[in-house]
Amino acid sequence: MERMTTAAIIVAAGAGERAGGSVPKQFAPVGGVPAIAHSYRALASHPAIDRVLVVIGDGHEGLLAAAIGGDVGHVIGGATRRASVRAGLAAIGDAERVLIHDAARPFLRAEVIDRLLAALDTTAGAVPVLPVADTIARREGVLGDVVDRAALVRVQTPQAFRVEAIRDAHARWPDDVEATDDAAVLRASGGVVATVEGDAMLDKITHPADFAAAEARLASRMISRSAGGFDVHRLEAGEELWLGGLLIPHSMGLSGHSDADVALHAITDALLGTIGSGDIGSHFPPSDPQWKGAASDRFLAHAADLVRRDGGVIDFVDLTILCEAPKIGPHRDAMRARIADILGLSVGQVSVKATTTERLGFTGRGEGIAAQAVATVRVPGV
Repeated sequence: MERMTTAAIIVAAGAGERAGGSVPKQFAPVGGVPAIAHSYRALASHPAIDRVLVVIGDGHEGLLAAAIGGDVGHVIGGATRRASVRAGLAAIGDAERVLIHDAARPFLRAEVIDRLLAALDTTAGAVPVLPVADTIARREGVLGDVVDRAALVRVQTPQAFRVEAIRDAHARWPDDVEATDDAAVLRASGGVVATVEGDAMLDKITHPADFAAAEARLASRMISRSAGGFDVHRLEAGEELWLGGLLIPHSMGLSGHSDADVALHAITDALLGTIGSGDIGSHFPPSDPQWKGAASDRFLAHAADLVRRDGGVIDFVDLTILCEAPKIGPHRDAMRARIADILGLSVGQVSVKATTTERLGFTGRGEGIAAQAVATVRVPGV
């Protein structure tokens, strides 16, 4: 049986004014990563989803590029959420199924997507829901009658639909009425909407206090990882000495295809190791002429971006430089500041140490410099 094509739409066109902040809430950081990047990553990495489209507000192209990176498929939304959804539905082409998700619900697990898509085998729509735990009562100036909560649920997103059915339902919906969600639109046209088990991680970010709650939810599912990196380069006359992102005055410099900054190379490998993403050579092959003489801060920034795009948070970096000369002590504070700046960390999250090998080996003979690093990050648990 041929697999149905599936698209995902992330609705991110709102101004997010109730959440406060200098940028709309969908672009504000949660766990050091823009909120929208969390859900985009979850949808884009799911094997059943063929395409992810983001609906943004006019003028938000730069915010989207900064949040997710690369060439992200997007369209400009409308003045209302429903207008934005319709713009997204018009842009997903001939997809047969669609997931419509709010960017303000960043923590989307694959299990929820699986349940929604499975429900579409027998119905035109499906939504994730959670039971209502609190007592529910009417308010009539004073407390009114209690409502039976056994029959009530909290409805979340993403919501899944057969594309033809939800497009037709939106076309039928009156233009002067705003829908609470897309499931309501489908039900109004006679479509049946199934419910599947939701997830407390999907609670929506609306108000400023919700960011703290989202950070707490994220922390509850993060695990710590540490990985090491090691690099060596030869000292040669006539070369510049780049070390820890700084140009250090010295009679010799490090030789390599790039600027040969062993300190930044070691940290780069350590960060790549925390997410199982190979080593510096697999990302920046020395055989590639475009990296000849390249500044190593580009390599380190790239590794940090990869960690964050995987939902990771860099907690600490520890660097040890092994050399007889130059003396590292006079440059230690400047190196810490430079490395912290490249990684977007505070100086307190970076340690720089130095040692000699008591004139033993190639470093002891002044033939080269070595560096080793350990990076500690937190990443979403599986």
